[in-house]
Amino acid sequence: MNISVKSEYALHAIFDLATQPVDQPVKIADIARRQQIPQKFLELILASLKQGGFVESRRGAEGGYKLAKPADQLTVGQVLRYVEQSKKTRSDAGGPFVDMWKRVDAAADALLDSTTFAELARRWKESQTRYVANFEI
Repeated sequence: MNISVKSEYALHAIFDLATQPVDQPVKIADIARRQQIPQKFLELILASLKQGGFVESRRGAEGGYKLAKPADQLTVGQVLRYVEQSKKTRSDAGGPFVDMWKRVDAAADALLDSTTFAELARRWKESQTRYVANFEI
């Protein structure tokens, strides 16, 4: 499955917000630094995600972005469909692989639609704490 850089960055931005305290806006510069996203590009992506109802913003010194909904109500599939805004199409109209590709797409969509950002954040946190080196003798 190929997704655009814009979609990849949008997913990382939503993920970053999902890992932060719920009611504390996060500055664009902090998200950009943690997720290694060019700040100017991130500004455009977050503005788009705001229009889509995925994030909210607050102006001022204490401002920034936060999720518009709880992370357990936002799925990877929702964000991808919004950012990409076009369904993938295959040129093999009528060939022997059409049915197989439809099943592949359906399986991928099912996985993306059942994966929430809360689940991703939880799994990521577990994976980061699971393999801590212990140099105790």
